[in-house]
Amino acid sequence: MTRLGYQIPNFTYPDASPGSIFPTVVAQAQEAEAAGFDRVLVMDHFYQLPGIGSHDEPMIECYTLLAALAQHTSTVRLASLVTGNTYRNPTLLAKEITALDHVSGGRATLGIGAGWFEREHDSLGYEFGTFTDRFEKLEEALNIIVPMLRGESVSLDGKHYRVIDAVNSPAPISTIPLMIGGSGEKKTLRMVAQYADESNLVRIHKPEDVEPKLEALDRHCENLGRNRSEITVTVLLSVNVAPTMEQADADLRAMAQLKGWGDQGVEMAKSVMIHGDPDTVGERLEAMMATGIDGLTINMIANGHVPGRVSLLGEVAGRVIG
Repeated sequence: MTRLGYQIPNFTYPDASPGSIFPTVVAQAQEAEAAGFDRVLVMDHFYQLPGIGSHDEPMIECYTLLAALAQHTSTVRLASLVTGNTYRNPTLLAKEITALDHVSGGRATLGIGAGWFEREHDSLGYEFGTFTDRFEKLEEALNIIVPMLRGESVSLDGKHYRVIDAVNSPAPISTIPLMIGGSGEKKTLRMVAQYADESNLVRIHKPEDVEPKLEALDRHCENLGRNRSEITVTVLLSVNVAPTMEQADADLRAMAQLKGWGDQGVEMAKSVMIHGDPDTVGERLEAMMATGIDGLTINMIANGHVPGRVSLLGEVAGRVIG
């Protein structure tokens, strides 16, 4: 289960031609593996997200990318944080995650969520539907995917999906953990309690944001008769760490210039990132771990591409995780 994950959500790098993007991603994944991260994760999006960049910035399809990263790493587990359920039929997703498990030597994790990026759906022709539709689809999908990953034949005549004796052969070579991403206390965390091995909480900016999520998960586990200790809970954080505060500021300004964020964007980034030198970042990570979560998944939007920065994060976060 995840203790320390490294997410790569940004493919916009200084002086980068299209052909240099993948080698830069590989370098980050290898640096994360060497630094003690136990998972490398990428987003399942086709457009860059608001707040990170413009929609037409580079974005690589996640399962193709993860399969390729499997050939350049050897120990880290590989996952999407998280798969948008609305982008694939659940039987296709079961086959894709199984293929990833095979080509990685048993290192696949299925991260999944209901989907939320409306512009992406509308622009590229994926049905968005209502909030209720998307969560109904997610639950039906889980009732197809999870049995298929266990080697079971599945039939389901649902509101959104219909499958008849769906078979997944070859079966995965590992027991693939299921991680559900999101922080919704009524729907998402109930599905975590019912189906998942891991919960990844998002949009958590302060330690005090965590307590109500853990309390909600505890309630759902109690209602469903699930042992809460069976579920690993992690938080997704954005970090910009460098050897000195001045270097961290310079890294952030360089990315801001590349993306056209402007001064206001820099200040906004600092308000949502954990930003600074190793001591400053370490204190903030310690405060987050003190909430009772089990681990951290961290991205480095501003400077993950800078050689040595992922290793530095691994040192800092590794001391916190213990």
